[in-house]
Amino acid sequence: MPQITLTPAQRKVHRAEAHHLDPVVHIGNDGLSPAVKKEIGAALKAHGLIKVRVLSDDRVAREAMLQTLADELDAAPIQHIGKLLVLWRPVEEKVKVVDEDRMPGPRDVKVLKFSKRGGQRPEVKVVRVLGNQRLTTGGQIKRAKVMKKSVKKSAQSQ
Repeated sequence: MPQITLTPAQRKVHRAEAHHLDPVVHIGNDGLSPAVKKEIGAALKAHGLIKVRVLSDDRVAREAMLQTLADELDAAPIQHIGKLLVLWRPVEEKVKVVDEDRMPGPRDVKVLKFSKRGGQRPEVKVVRVLGNQRLTTGGQIKRAKVMKKSVKKSAQSQ
């Protein structure tokens, strides 16, 4: 998989975003093992922008690791500063499954009851309305009526 190429302006934005991040993965003396690559891939999938700390003192080896990770994990190398490597890969948007049979959940509604005399604050009451209920104009909770099916229609569909 080829690595992602970014413009210098995009790289600058990602460097600024990565400034406050802590290293997610540490690469020890064993170097880039398959387990480390798998962990970095999982972190990129979850976060998109990550820092990796390399414990090796060899600068050339760290640069080679950054290029290897970028090539193999389809990521963009953002920065190599000291023993820190910064990688970025766009996060895949999760597909939200819509359940047609799902009923609406409970919601909290504020009901204001105004005083008959002017100049007083309205009385605020928080009411939890469930999915099968509705709120009337007077602030009362009514249970939704179940729609009855016609005997004729149910006999025709069979």
